[in-house]
Amino acid sequence: MLYPVYIHVGDQNTAHGMTFPDFPGCFSAADEWQDIPRLAQEAVECHMAGEDVAMPTPSALPELTQHPDYHDGVWMLVDIDLSRVETAPKRVNISLPQYLLSEIDAYASAHGATRSGFLAEAARAAMR
Repeated sequence: MLYPVYIHVGDQNTAHGMTFPDFPGCFSAADEWQDIPRLAQEAVECHMAGEDVAMPTPSALPELTQHPDYHDGVWMLVDIDLSRVETAPKRVNISLPQYLLSEIDAYASAHGATRSGFLAEAARAAMR
């Protein structure tokens, strides 16, 4: 999902700073422009790790460009891979046929996984 990242442009002696309006308190820096997407992903993953909140909807860039906190820098839209952002697990109630649940449990156990871990990984794989 594309999230706006505000870049405080650095120079030969200073890294490019990154501010994430949709993730208050999240920031990062990169020495090279090409490192910004990778380091932005890493910053969001670290910032959201274990949080018991939903991922925010990206802010509209036209509105952010008018905000007084953001001047003398540039905007970049960074594709944050939400499948790599681990927030706190949520308990859900689902229904599955008994035979399928038994097969899932046996498979997960044989591979050192939990039922929840197996189902989460299967869902990620199916959505790729």
